[in-house]
Amino acid sequence: MEAGIVGLPNVGKSTLFNALTAAGAEASNYPFCTIEPNVGIVPVPDSRLATINKFIATKKIVPSALKLVDIAGLVRGASKGEGLGNKFLSHIRNVDAVLQVVRCFDNEDVSHVDGSVDPIRDIATIETELMLADMQQVDDTIQKTQKLTRGGDKEATARLEALALCKAALDAGKPVRSIKEDQRGPLKSLGLLTAKQVLYVANVDETNPTGEGQLVAKVRAYAAENGGEVVVVCAKLEAELAELDAADRLEMLNSLGMAEPALAAVARATYRLLGFQSFFTAGEMEIRAWPVPRGATAPQAAGVIHTDFEKGFIRAEIYSVSDLEKHKTEAAIRAAGNLRLEGKSYATQDGDVCHFLFNV
Repeated sequence: MEAGIVGLPNVGKSTLFNALTAAGAEASNYPFCTIEPNVGIVPVPDSRLATINKFIATKKIVPSALKLVDIAGLVRGASKGEGLGNKFLSHIRNVDAVLQVVRCFDNEDVSHVDGSVDPIRDIATIETELMLADMQQVDDTIQKTQKLTRGGDKEATARLEALALCKAALDAGKPVRSIKEDQRGPLKSLGLLTAKQVLYVANVDETNPTGEGQLVAKVRAYAAENGGEVVVVCAKLEAELAELDAADRLEMLNSLGMAEPALAAVARATYRLLGFQSFFTAGEMEIRAWPVPRGATAPQAAGVIHTDFEKGFIRAEIYSVSDLEKHKTEAAIRAAGNLRLEGKSYATQDGDVCHFLFNV
């Protein structure tokens, strides 16, 4: 599972990517600086790891992580190939969710492809291009699928019904994600661009790191109306913070009145956007957060660690981080009767601390 960072040229995508991954992607003041997508792994900050470590000594702590792809800037006409649009759209098609970086700052030294800063216009430009690309793909797929339904193919019929719903939504100017997921299920393999969930990253300047003012307010209002989420960052500032050692970073954060880098909020929001939650394993060798899709069963969670754990799953011993805080040790949790034994049908919950019993 991976998320793609998209947006117009010169809105701060590569600067944000650099800060998140410390990968050193090129970031310059001209369009299409990024042509081939850069890929990086980003740790997901989770304070519960430190809480567990207060009570369980360990040699290392391993947070969960996610994959980010820095995709080149799109421009108006991308769906028709403008600005190498077809190539860039294919990169978006390959990711599972979208982080749309929206410029919310004025700076005469950083050009804007449309000559002025207007975050809602920029969002509309990206959304329109993605919808136009989806419309073309849906129309082409309808023609191919109609031929299959003539032979009574039930799977093709279900697919055609889902395509009709998507076409109606797109014709009405609505993204495919506005349709319930179970109604568009047969089309998952198409990778429709507007079916992907979106996180709006409002990129502000150093004088406004908390995102006060009308530009960010407009993005928040748009996201609220369209079921999205907004995270405010100053990509330039975050890139500077990422280069500092821990002590200097803390000093700079304190001077800015920030509890943590805004990138932590971006990583956590992206993690949720991809449909992940974390469970933990804890022992003297390591304390680790493991990513698992929401709703995954205990055997499926065990399989994230090793496929043998899923194949030979017997049961899981589970407690919560709050149980550990209350009782201080796993032995005390067990003695208090708070160590739960869960079987194959158990749906893993965010924050579960798990021991898996298996036999292979």
